[in-house]
Amino acid sequence: MTDAPDQRPGAEDPDRADSARAAGNAGPPPGGHDDTDPQDAAARLHEHLRSARDEFGSQVARTRADFEEANERIKARTGRDLIVAILIGLAAGAVLLLSLLIYKPVFLLLALAAVVLGVFEFSRALQAHGRRVDLIPQVTGAVVLIASGWFLSMWLHWVITCAIVVIVLVWRLIAQMIARDGRSYADVVGDVLTGTFTQLYVSFLGSLCVVLLRQDGGQYWVLAFIVIAVAADTGAYATGLTLGKHPMAPRISPKKTWEGFGGAVVAALAAGVLLATFMLHLPVWAGLVIGAVILGTATVGDLGESMIKRDLGIKDMSSWLPGHGGVLDRLDSILPSAGAALALYFLLIPLVAP
Repeated sequence: MTDAPDQRPGAEDPDRADSARAAGNAGPPPGGHDDTDPQDAAARLHEHLRSARDEFGSQVARTRADFEEANERIKARTGRDLIVAILIGLAAGAVLLLSLLIYKPVFLLLALAAVVLGVFEFSRALQAHGRRVDLIPQVTGAVVLIASGWFLSMWLHWVITCAIVVIVLVWRLIAQMIARDGRSYADVVGDVLTGTFTQLYVSFLGSLCVVLLRQDGGQYWVLAFIVIAVAADTGAYATGLTLGKHPMAPRISPKKTWEGFGGAVVAALAAGVLLATFMLHLPVWAGLVIGAVILGTATVGDLGESMIKRDLGIKDMSSWLPGHGGVLDRLDSILPSAGAALALYFLLIPLVAP
């Protein structure tokens, strides 16, 4: 007689238990996935990393597109490529800082190159407008004035300046007499005035920066007035771009606004106080004076060159510096500020000296 299965509660069927154990030892069914398989885990990790990489790439592309769109809007409003302008400005600032703080004669070479290029740019722009400007005496005069500002005394430098102006004037008159082209008297006078103005505006004012450089601690004063002029220009640009609504001088420079000028005032005064306190070791009131004076000369220089370019019918003196225009376009606020900084040096140093 066959034994009946145990019907007691909790009893386990031996056949069923053996079947369960066999199924457990058989592994996953064909075609199934085991979560503990190393190859499967590596594949999932690779897929996760690829998704993260694609997402990061998409985010970078969107950010780049947004930045380029904003840059194009700025370029359309100001006519400048912001990215290129920033890169060139940072490179020029680094070279300027190193030359002033490490070895002053290196800055002398930079000043010589900048003034010669500025004279060349201005002369070419005047020639394109129909003026007769002689490049040989202009460039030679620039070199001589920069050298005399460094090697000679102030009085001799003034004498050299007057002599160069006379040479430029006589050279133009002799060249006109040789030409015999029937040029009108008014045109000849205009040629003479523009030639002498080029020497006084670019070469002489640039040489005053060299005269300041050779003074005791002059490298810090040169750095200070340039930083203040750049700070004023940057403050005006940023504030005018974001808040500018009311034109400051629409007939001279339509894009300059009173809001931008307010930003220039804040930036110049703040830079003046900080530089006077921590670099020039002057009292706060002296920093405010320096900031205010450099702000005034930088603004006048900027508007003055804008007026000159408007009369010549050009936007920039040249295209040698992408995003900035020409060399003279970057020197417009610095050249008149050099003379003001030199005067402030001789006025303030005796007042604050112990």
